[in-house]
Amino acid sequence: MKALNILYAFLGGAIVGCGAAILFAPEKGEELRGRIVRILKRKGIKISDEEVDALVAELTGEA
Repeated sequence: MKALNILYAFLGGAIVGCGAAILFAPEKGEELRGRIVRILKRKGIKISDEEVDALVAELTGEA
């Protein structure tokens, strides 16, 4: 009986954690890239899709 309670507690925590992750997840990559392009265009900077990808990679430390 005690093992079953532990299992229920674990599953409940996992469900709450998944829900919180969905609610607080950052923007999708495509939306973020579009936002970057709009901001740069307002500043008068024209940028290609490849350059945006390189910029995002550099900012996230993947380069």
